[in-house]
Amino acid sequence: MENAVLITIGDEILSGNTIDTNSNFIATELKNIGIKVSQIFTISDEIETIKNAIASAFEMGDLIITTGGLGPTRDDKTKKAIAEFFNDEIALDEATFNHLKNYMERRGRLEILERNREQAFVPTKSTVFQNHFGTAPCMMMEQDGKLLFSLPGVPYEVKPLIKDQIVPFLQEKFKLNYISTRIISVVGIPESILADTIEDWELALPENLALSYLPVGTRVKLRLTANGENETLLQEQLEEEIQKLLPLIKDNVIATSEDKIEKILAEILTERKLTISTAESCTGGELAKMITSVSGSSKYYFGGMIAYATEKKIEILKVKKETVDQFTVVSEQVASEMAKGCQQLFKTNISLSTTGVAGPGKGEDGKDIGTVFYTIRIDNKEITSKLYMPHLERLDFMNFVSQKIIQDLVGLLISE
Repeated sequence: MENAVLITIGDEILSGNTIDTNSNFIATELKNIGIKVSQIFTISDEIETIKNAIASAFEMGDLIITTGGLGPTRDDKTKKAIAEFFNDEIALDEATFNHLKNYMERRGRLEILERNREQAFVPTKSTVFQNHFGTAPCMMMEQDGKLLFSLPGVPYEVKPLIKDQIVPFLQEKFKLNYISTRIISVVGIPESILADTIEDWELALPENLALSYLPVGTRVKLRLTANGENETLLQEQLEEEIQKLLPLIKDNVIATSEDKIEKILAEILTERKLTISTAESCTGGELAKMITSVSGSSKYYFGGMIAYATEKKIEILKVKKETVDQFTVVSEQVASEMAKGCQQLFKTNISLSTTGVAGPGKGEDGKDIGTVFYTIRIDNKEITSKLYMPHLERLDFMNFVSQKIIQDLVGLLISE
């Protein structure tokens, strides 16, 4: 079991109305057990199209996973396409019907059982994995040693089916190797120079280790992946190689384990017992969202506010009106006063502030789209910086700025 092919079924994805998050999740989970995704198809909900995609997928991989097209409505054709492809018939599966009935009973929805009864009909050759978070079961078909899993398309149904049932099944059936990964986060060095700096180390890596460069904003994540039969030995091997790497780039490394910058920050704040607050304008709460996405963040994140209107910056954060009149609301001076006011308001060690123009229109003071000033205040010291990124769309701008601010904060804390 080496290669997998994913097939996403649904006109709503092809039209752009729905984002396919399932493929990213499934590919990641498969990678973690040593199965590489070689191809991802997105296709319409038509019987012949589905059958053709399955045929192509079986030529490319040993494992095929489809998502979508398994609802109770008549326009869902995946099940019929699978039955036709495998020369099979669809029949009522009593175990699946009983599971469906119990599912409906627990939710007090027995009155719609008949409408969903069709979902208990499955190909007779299939092995069913019951869906504990929805009404459509997962069906597995096997042919010439290759497997096809057909899942519903709802992400909160896909995730537990993959994590709790399909991945353990594959690990048991094929005795797959362990995959261990470490992330080394590097800042302050361009990717091309980084690659030149560590080239000799990379070329000397053992055959079972692979290195990937993953740029995130102005940070580069070095993902080191090890493949082998003994998980403990893999962890030791990864640590050994990282210790060889660190002397080459030690001044640019901010973490050697955690992946997300907000988790790296969480470790530092927790370890040092520091508190933080945020005063946001152009980032619209993205900073607060990132910080609070980490479990346990209530220990160090005291609160924040989105002071979008200029008068609220003045009223709540105590930004001086004269400062706004003299320098405009999108300025280094306003960012500085926002951070100071936020720190005093929430009584934290650290405060972060942003003021800028996310677009698509210019700001009220005429500043160009993509302009942002942000302040990082640690106790009585602060640094205010400017970014100009007119090429980014609004949401990308908010995310990039927030990533950069947290990255800069981590760098400052580490250098102290």
